[in-house]
Amino acid sequence: MVWGQVKLEVLIESLERHHKLNKEPLIYIAISAALFGISPPLAKLLVKNIPPVALAGFLYLGAFLGLLVYSGITRIVSPEDKRSANLKRTDYPWLFGAILSGGIIAPICLMFGLRQVSGFSASLLLNLEGIFTAVIAVIFFKEKAGGRLWLALLCMTAAGVLLTWDSNQGQFNVFGPLLVTLSMMCWGIDNNLTRNISARNPVQITRIKGLVAGLVSISLAFALGMDINWDSAVIYALLLGSFSYGISLVLFIKALEGLGSFRAGMFFSLAPFIGAVTSLVLLQEWIGWVMFLALILTVAGFWLISTENHMHSHSHQAMIHTHFHNHGDLHHIHEHDGIIHEPHVHEHNHLEENHVHPHWPDSHHRHLHK
Repeated sequence: MVWGQVKLEVLIESLERHHKLNKEPLIYIAISAALFGISPPLAKLLVKNIPPVALAGFLYLGAFLGLLVYSGITRIVSPEDKRSANLKRTDYPWLFGAILSGGIIAPICLMFGLRQVSGFSASLLLNLEGIFTAVIAVIFFKEKAGGRLWLALLCMTAAGVLLTWDSNQGQFNVFGPLLVTLSMMCWGIDNNLTRNISARNPVQITRIKGLVAGLVSISLAFALGMDINWDSAVIYALLLGSFSYGISLVLFIKALEGLGSFRAGMFFSLAPFIGAVTSLVLLQEWIGWVMFLALILTVAGFWLISTENHMHSHSHQAMIHTHFHNHGDLHHIHEHDGIIHEPHVHEHNHLEENHVHPHWPDSHHRHLHK
């Protein structure tokens, strides 16, 4: 058998690789944060011409249409390439909870909030999504957060507080920031619900979310009698949604599988700074010197998380599941008949085992800590 000839080499390679954490999810979360970060200032421009509820719908409908095109191209280029496990019936309660909180309520609140605050302030308040995601993950989903991660959270929270202060305006509009804060809390709930299905096909998840959320919000806009001008602004909204809500969400789900909600939420705090820079360039908004101090605090938070070395003796229970994987992974050393293509998807067994290596709370390491 081909597998028997390479099994020892794969085992050695796996052991060597697990002296270091897999950094690939960090690339996913960085690109995801960048794509989402540019959305508030650009949506601030669009909300002048499109009612907030309708704009929320167009953004998610754009995510659906963009990924529909992507899926079509993928099937033509690689018709036999199955990259991820599809959703099961037991996954749909988590998905529809995520659609309600993150696909409908959150973007509608954000679009109304954008009418009350500047694109710069809204971008900075995106910091709250990572904070809500992290706190919910620890309190309700029992993810482990040591002192190093709480210090990172403190740094990023302080940065967010600094960045919401505007010395030039001299006043604070409560209603607008509260709406944006509510949207961030809903996305924090969404992120933690999506974490439970993050091993499934992220494109399928996002397509369903985009279609359902988009149609519900647009239908709601019509029901409320909102006037929609079918001009170029709608096309721009669909394009923005395809990247900032579609591709961004696919990459975020892939990062959730590898990082867990707490760490993915913390790394996603890169988004506010990208949005702030976009606002500075596009909307010519500026809040003064506090941005530099906030930048230092955020960089410190990223450094604390990225240099984390969470390692202890832990147990894996025996289980059978299906997800995207390769055999250069310590947890996926199993036999195949004939030639295999890496990476791939199939149902496979995990035997019960105890071992020690650095890890994040990915889909194979969601265990309790004393």
